[in-house]
Amino acid sequence: MPPRAESRALSPRTILYTGKGGVGKTSVAAATARACARRGLRTIVVSTDPAHSLSDSIGLELGPVPTPIGELLWGQEIEVQREMETNWAAVQDWLGRLLADRGIVGVAAEELTVPPGMDELFSLLEIRRHHESGDYDVIVVDCAPTGETLRLLSFPDVARWWLDKVLPWERRLVAAARPFARTFLDVPLPSEDVFTDVQRLVRNLIAMNEILRDRERTSIRLVMNPDRMVIKEAQRTFTYLNLYGYLTDAVIVNRVFPEEVDGSYFGAWRERQAEALAQVTEGFGPVPMLRARYFPEEVIGPEMLDWLGVELFGESDPSGVLYTELAQQIRDVNGRTVLSIRVPFADRSELGLSKVGQELIVRAGREKRTIILPTALARHRPAGARLEAGTLEVSFEDDRAESTDRGAPSPAGDAGELPASGERRPLPRDAGRGRERV
Repeated sequence: MPPRAESRALSPRTILYTGKGGVGKTSVAAATARACARRGLRTIVVSTDPAHSLSDSIGLELGPVPTPIGELLWGQEIEVQREMETNWAAVQDWLGRLLADRGIVGVAAEELTVPPGMDELFSLLEIRRHHESGDYDVIVVDCAPTGETLRLLSFPDVARWWLDKVLPWERRLVAAARPFARTFLDVPLPSEDVFTDVQRLVRNLIAMNEILRDRERTSIRLVMNPDRMVIKEAQRTFTYLNLYGYLTDAVIVNRVFPEEVDGSYFGAWRERQAEALAQVTEGFGPVPMLRARYFPEEVIGPEMLDWLGVELFGESDPSGVLYTELAQQIRDVNGRTVLSIRVPFADRSELGLSKVGQELIVRAGREKRTIILPTALARHRPAGARLEAGTLEVSFEDDRAESTDRGAPSPAGDAGELPASGERRPLPRDAGRGRERV
């Protein structure tokens, strides 16, 4: 089908689904793609998960190229090996010879030529090709059950520095040293093809970062079950997505027991799920939460996928950007790390903060939100907080950095109240309990 002229004016809407393995993200991705196609949008659903299950979910065999699976709908399961041969062959060959000279051969050598996460990175590069083709209005991506690859795409400044500063000099040095290498060195030097592969990867990295950070057209949706362990992992992923500037516009809670099970064997499970759903609201608000029931049969095939799509989106547009702001941001300000959290309409007198281990707990009146801090920030001590224009800013200091002018905590004000003037002040520490509060 020829692309519509008006579609080329805008980059396609891109939705990436990620989450812990086994939570049903493949079914949710396929249901979203079918719902978009029913609205007249040319849609492709792409699986980058090495353990593909998209074909099983849809009920049709998919391959490494887009395959028609319905009206205005295509599916694709990316073959990692094919992408590796296209993008990394020269580097693999050089590293393989390097390892062989060190006595490492066979499967071990082949595995070592591919850094961890690189296979999924190459799979995600297919998104860029679909963007450039102009053939689709919506791209739905069923990502592998991890957020690690998204972090690989979060360093555009470093990538540009390597591209502009390091690679040209390395090429010149290697070219100059090549005539003497066989005499003085016992390792093979990389060829021009190796540098070409690396340079292509860095350029793709920069381009993919620009696509993923386009908050008007691209967002990530976290899929989870109402289980505490799954929710905790999703919170960690959510924090890192915000840290690197990726927009999460919705969280999907799948397999929620419906009201009909009350009074049955599953009634107790539903009560526990209700507690977990409250935890989701606390941990991810104000990002919208979409729910899907625990269906009486497995979600496989068009009929069940359409039922799941109706459960999730109802009459709303599944391709819409459901939330437009980063829920939290982390930046450096005058030597301190500052975490900014949107709390619109909050009153200073209602706000309270406490930190327990890796968790930062924000209270606004009767509402509570739990934020799992990045590992590096969790080691820091809360140093103060202020509320300004609907944004709560919490500053952190590194306890390992000795400061002679840190001073004692200010006695002014209630322990649960932010300073009226909006300035930052040290947070008192509860001795012996590892808890800090403002």
